Amino acid sequence: MIKVENISKQFNGFLALDDISFEIKEHEVVGLLGPNGAGKTTTLRILTGFFNPTLGQVKYDDLDIIDDDIKIKQKIGYLPENNPLYDELKVKEYLVYAAQMHDLAKPKIKEAVNKVIETCGLKEKQNQEISKLSKGYKQRVGLAQALIHNPEILILDEPTEGLDPNQRIEIRDLIKKIGQEKTVILSSHVLSEVEATCNRVLIINQGKIVASGTPAELKSQTTSQTKILLKVEGPQDKIVEELKKLEGVERIISAQKENNLITLEIETDSTKELRKSIVHLIIDNGWELYEISKQEKSLEDIFVKLTKQT
Repeated sequence: MIKVENISKQFNGFLALDDISFEIKEHEVVGLLGPNGAGKTTTLRILTGFFNPTLGQVKYDDLDIIDDDIKIKQKIGYLPENNPLYDELKVKEYLVYAAQMHDLAKPKIKEAVNKVIETCGLKEKQNQEISKLSKGYKQRVGLAQALIHNPEILILDEPTEGLDPNQRIEIRDLIKKIGQEKTVILSSHVLSEVEATCNRVLIINQGKIVASGTPAELKSQTTSQTKILLKVEGPQDKIVEELKKLEGVERIISAQKENNLITLEIETDSTKELRKSIVHLIIDNGWELYEISKQEKSLEDIFVKLTKQT
């Protein structure tokens, strides 16, 4: 269990983190989501012991991040955003060096290196110079060095940043696999990655935790409206006028006409199911219905709502 209690962090008078608290359970994959400059990297660096908090406390079970920093660092594998690697070394050489840096016993180094090479899918690249690897394989090497000492907790700062779509999927799948055995904490501003990878999400904005929960919980907590997409043939002004009269219709977001087909985006009260009423309205007026669909608010909608600058 990781327990963060009332942490604040100041840099030369600038308040980067403002009294944040959260807990992370064993074997959770938790995503720290927020816009650039929200405080994600600062939070991760405090969790790794790289920064000390200005105020507050971080506990790993009964260990304190300041008083027991060495013991805690032995439990953590860390992949920073810039993923510093020794480009002139071959993959296997670098991982042997990483194992030595973690003070692994000599007889255990070979086994540890072979294990992370297998886990991270580096077998075909183990004798290749790091400088010649693609960005995706370099990220795999970074993950391998973070895992070399078999840590209980893996902390990843923007692990898919700069990768192409195929590489993102590969790294995402690898993180999910690792998360079956370890606690994983990752930061990202890519919503689709967090939603696809994490069991739970913490949304941070301007140094504060503004929401916490599973993606489904966040949607239920923050969503009071649902969108209905509608395509109908008929007189645009009359259709808009009659839709506005329906109880539960919050607003007509957009209404666009192409030939005689009107495409509408309608925001409705999420507690009311309006599709049946809308269909009856269209039929009763003699209009022609081409399409109707309900669209729940996405994590992206929630993210924008919670982090929008006011």
